[in-house]
Amino acid sequence: MSALRGTRVVEISNERIAFAGKLLGDMGADVILVEAPGGDPTRNHPPFVDDVPDPERSLHWWHYNTSKRGVVLDLDREAAREAFKKLIATADVLIESEAPGRLASLHLDYDELSKVKPDLIHLSMTPFGRENSRRDEPVTDLTILAGGGPAWSCGYDDHSIPPIRGGGNQGYQTGCHHVVMSALTAIFYHGATGEGQFIDISMHAAANITTEMSSYVYLVAGETVIRQTGRHAMPMMTMPVQIQSKDGRYATTGMPPRTPEGFGHLFDWLDELGLVPQLPEAIFLEKARHRASIGFADIGVDDEVTAAYSSARDALALICEHLPVDEFFTSAQELGITVGSILSPEEAFENPHFVDRGFQVEVEHPELGRSIRYPGAPYQLPASPWKISRRAPQLGEHDGEVLGELGFDAAARRELT
Repeated sequence: MSALRGTRVVEISNERIAFAGKLLGDMGADVILVEAPGGDPTRNHPPFVDDVPDPERSLHWWHYNTSKRGVVLDLDREAAREAFKKLIATADVLIESEAPGRLASLHLDYDELSKVKPDLIHLSMTPFGRENSRRDEPVTDLTILAGGGPAWSCGYDDHSIPPIRGGGNQGYQTGCHHVVMSALTAIFYHGATGEGQFIDISMHAAANITTEMSSYVYLVAGETVIRQTGRHAMPMMTMPVQIQSKDGRYATTGMPPRTPEGFGHLFDWLDELGLVPQLPEAIFLEKARHRASIGFADIGVDDEVTAAYSSARDALALICEHLPVDEFFTSAQELGITVGSILSPEEAFENPHFVDRGFQVEVEHPELGRSIRYPGAPYQLPASPWKISRRAPQLGEHDGEVLGELGFDAAARRELT
């Protein structure tokens, strides 16, 4: 059974909050998406299916709005605000990313809505939090990532190149993950107490605590991390781990074996390829094979362990240079040695590992007469199956269905938009 089956979520359409609504919907919640007349601007974001520009063919819109039903309400109109309150009365959760003060000016904020639905869970995600002194500053996904800190840690060893923003609206998505985690916690709490609550989520704060180690290294040790190519940002430069393979592609080789058996496998692999003569230090791999144990904590303390790990890194780099990247990756995985091949998004989507785990999901599009392949679940929870229950809604597609349940006939619905 889907984890959120029987839970109704109302979402006020906004690019920043869309991913949270998608995740909740794909977990089984009945998500009602409320759009303004004319539709959400992201309906016009390219690319479009079959390269035909149309607000009902945006792949961006489709991806972020799966498993939702959609209605149109002009919340600047009194009749629509009353309809919205009726909708909230049927809901368990409200998620939104409206500008601070916007809902209060419409008399649709938590204080008003909780009179209609006393146990409402209301999650508001704004750039800096509703009460922060910076609450009215304009932001983009880029400025959230830059100001919050993640961008500082992303880039290359060559620091003449500026930091690099992670792709795919990661600033917004990080905030959305905090919305989802908060919603799940609040739903669990509601189940135990029957109480609703208002939750104020800062995208900036969410980004700042998602900087791996850079924030706490600065706060605890007073040190600033250094961005590094394909490696953890650290206060000091570490050894490069990305190696060009025989076919010109790249692999990450940064995790040498962690057991005596693993060092033995690496030596045997090197030997099978006839590469031992090119690496005299391979003798330390053979020595490591016969140790009772071996661990990172001994690096710099035990000379033999230090030499073994150094030799392992050199061995992996040497092997990578002599093999196509796919063969290098597959062979290492078969030996239990952790490496990675560097793939483009398109290559990753078609990768056999992703295909075999069911990451590609076919979603029916009756209006096109065919199905479209979508990215699938970001996680696998066997006891709480994930599923895209429907494609993204066309504009106002469920007005009759949803608003009709609230008692609005066709004539009355025209007054709401």
